Amino acid sequence: MTVSTPPLSRAPLGTPAGVPFARGLAVHGERLAVLTSTERLTYADLAERVDACAERLGTARRLVVIAGSNQVDTLVTYLAALAAGHVALLAAPAQADRLIARYDPDVVAGDAGDGWRLDHRHTSPAHDLHPELAVLMSTSGSTGSPKLVRLSARNMQSNAESIAAYLGIRESDRAATTLPMHYCYGLSVVNSHLSRGAGLLLTDLSVVDPCFWDLFREHRGTTFPGVPHTFDLLDRVGFAEMSLPHLRYLTQAGGRLPADRVQHYAALGRRHGWNLFVMYGQTEATARMAYLPPDLAATHPHTIGLPIPGGSFSIEPVPDDDAATGHGADGGKTTANGTAAHDDTTAVGELVYQGPNVMLGYAENSSDLALGRTTHMLHTGDLARRTDAGLYEIVGRRSRFVKIAGLRVDPQQVEALLAERGLTACCAGMDGLLCVAVEAGHDRDAGGRPPRDPETGECTEHGLAMGGRAPGDLGSLRLDIAGSCALPPAAVQVFGVDAIPRLGSGKPDHAAVLDLAVTSTRTSGSTAAPRSPDTPAAGTPGTSVVPSTPSGPAAPVSPAAPASPAAPRSAADPATLRDLYAEILHRPDATEDATFVSLGGDSLSYVEMSIRLEEKLGTLPLNWHTTPIRDLAPRPRPRPFGGRAIETSVVLRAAAIVAIVGTHAGLFTALGGAHALLAVAGFNFARFRLDEPDRRRRLRQQLGAIARIAVPSMVWIAAVTVLTSQYGLTNILLLNGFLGSSTWTGAWHFWFVEVLVYILIGLAVLMAVPWADRLERRFPFSFALAVVAMGLLTRYEVVGLGVPYMLPALWLFALGWAAARARTVGHRLLLTAVTVAAVPGFFDNLARESVMIAGVALLLWTVHVPCPAVVGRIAGVLASASLYIYLVHWQVYPHLTGIHPAVAVAASLLAGLLVWRLAALLEHRLRSGRVWSAARSWTPPRRADRVR
Repeated sequence: MTVSTPPLSRAPLGTPAGVPFARGLAVHGERLAVLTSTERLTYADLAERVDACAERLGTARRLVVIAGSNQVDTLVTYLAALAAGHVALLAAPAQADRLIARYDPDVVAGDAGDGWRLDHRHTSPAHDLHPELAVLMSTSGSTGSPKLVRLSARNMQSNAESIAAYLGIRESDRAATTLPMHYCYGLSVVNSHLSRGAGLLLTDLSVVDPCFWDLFREHRGTTFPGVPHTFDLLDRVGFAEMSLPHLRYLTQAGGRLPADRVQHYAALGRRHGWNLFVMYGQTEATARMAYLPPDLAATHPHTIGLPIPGGSFSIEPVPDDDAATGHGADGGKTTANGTAAHDDTTAVGELVYQGPNVMLGYAENSSDLALGRTTHMLHTGDLARRTDAGLYEIVGRRSRFVKIAGLRVDPQQVEALLAERGLTACCAGMDGLLCVAVEAGHDRDAGGRPPRDPETGECTEHGLAMGGRAPGDLGSLRLDIAGSCALPPAAVQVFGVDAIPRLGSGKPDHAAVLDLAVTSTRTSGSTAAPRSPDTPAAGTPGTSVVPSTPSGPAAPVSPAAPASPAAPRSAADPATLRDLYAEILHRPDATEDATFVSLGGDSLSYVEMSIRLEEKLGTLPLNWHTTPIRDLAPRPRPRPFGGRAIETSVVLRAAAIVAIVGTHAGLFTALGGAHALLAVAGFNFARFRLDEPDRRRRLRQQLGAIARIAVPSMVWIAAVTVLTSQYGLTNILLLNGFLGSSTWTGAWHFWFVEVLVYILIGLAVLMAVPWADRLERRFPFSFALAVVAMGLLTRYEVVGLGVPYMLPALWLFALGWAAARARTVGHRLLLTAVTVAAVPGFFDNLARESVMIAGVALLLWTVHVPCPAVVGRIAGVLASASLYIYLVHWQVYPHLTGIHPAVAVAASLLAGLLVWRLAALLEHRLRSGRVWSAARSWTPPRRADRVR
């Protein structure tokens, strides 16, 4: 990375005011700020602790090294330093000694074994600290390098505010700290949420730990961050099948997530009601520089999106050989050695960022702490281009090129090629050598499943062909990589590893991968190039499996070791397990009575330990991390029980249909349910009918949704007409709104179905227009807001088409649509204001209008409603059957109100449920060609959230 460096400036006079969000904690009062497995702190509590810690740090500015895990003491000390104007140097505990020796801090804060300590090393401040300086952090990808990034108070505040703005962080949000605070991404989660008065689920637990998910559910977590490795772990623990009722969004940064993985998680989020934000950043930009709006993830998964609020990008030309990587300007891919597949690469250049979050500069020793701003724009070192959609795409990295045999090789492209074939790999290079570490036995597809043979369908480990060979043989894989890069085989070394070595941030440790080559050379006692894979010598790369450790990989094992892990054993000797704990946790004093927790294990070592233990034990016990080593054995997973949370839209549909039937039957009066249902229909239209990237396929889906409403309605109305002559042909054809009487009669019973069908047909036609399709994809909220505005023209009769009861309801449907597209608090406040302003006077009935306002407000401001499990099941069934209940109740309740309105309501609901079941059975049999099969094999509808 290079930076713009104007003349140096030294510290001017003045006293820093601290970082605003850290100084203003108390303004959030009794809102919950921090939740752990044992503590609950309000903002008032947190502010009190921060003030007390600030007093202990003193009034004179000091350099404070903070070396701690994700715990309350670490957070309090960090916030105290920021609030009081000190300089906080956040360090991983394992790297703290090196930084202390280099920078000689005034105070060292950390866990001393018997509790949290503030060690004052100097009686008076020992450093000249620039007034703007607030935080020091290791550079992205650093393994404890003494080179630090200097960040100002303005950097910290502006980036926190920008992140909070584009994520739409609410006071009700609660973010889990799945990344360490000494990593800029993890710290940005803390800063952005505290800046908005939101809550933190402070934990060191890994996402592979069941206790993490218990904590997340118990405290109603709404979000957590992840690096690419985190998403691999989510696949492993069955995240797609988890019930997380309060989850609102995930964020991803810390490295490029493959496009198919972005699409997979974006689609998963759409199904479960949460969003995926893909982000891009560097420590030198405090944290974030760009984000990909969730609605673009399906169609532009390969991009980093747009600059964050307040920031901007430019692309500077680079030498032609630097630009020839990744994708050309026309979108053409290039080969692994960087040769362009197309000639036009003029649009590719180095991505340069400007914004208030750009660092002050670097520090390499304590004297640099007096420097002012030496950096005004950030040259990221990434090669990028701007797409036709106005989004930015990273196509390569200047600094990772390796020149081998006269060719420039991009290790990132090699990793991408291997990933396309189902292999998890990390590539690094030095002059004349490309070193590739391949994970043994952990290849998965986008859904987390192992690859399968295309002919037999059987699972394969490393069984996907690469260049016509099976890469289960690492020697063959080496030849394939060499061929892909046009390199001599002697210039490529391939190692099998139990797990890719990773830094504390979760990013791949490229230095540790290079150490594999060094270790291999020392083990073989020769500096000669590797032999042919057909006749490997002892220790030859390409045939060994190297187990990784937290500090880097160990020496290669015997060449007889297989290229994939041995089959898991059902049990292991306690002494062997004790040795494993001692190795991974660096605790030679471990005993067989110790546990992972008691030995100081954390979220990062948890991953490595769980992988290694699974190789010995097979399936791990649920609470293995708190189980003594001698007692480790597989245990059954307990079944979930208790209450549940149900989607707001489902609750509204269930409540609305009960309100409609109950009002019509005279049991109670709760008008407005049908109009609230229109808003819910618009909400679900946006969620389920607009996310398909292919326009033609989306149109087919929309027409199918219309048919699922119109066809059952027409069939039912026709049957009733034949039996009772109650309705006419205009009702059967759903044309009463156009051809029927303008006065209210029984023929208007199905106005709701008609208006919904008309709106859906109109919008299907609109979204089939290419320009409308493009506008909606690029400006989803603004487009929906424009439809609201058009609908309001009919609501206020500025535009009238002579169709009573019909088009004036369009704006309610559009409000629901806009609610689904709202991404920020500002969006929701705007829609709330529109609702409150537009609903009054619609019926001149305060109670009815209040129901409508409440329904829209619930859609806007809540995602799930907690309820007992039995209530949730009933609501789900009623919501699923709402269309049929609406159709049927007209023929049921009039005959039973004389007995009692409650009987009429109950009978109407039951009759609607029965018809719903019969319709589902009929549809199932029609699709399978067996109309008259036994009813006992009936399959119910799969979704409770279809638009009814």
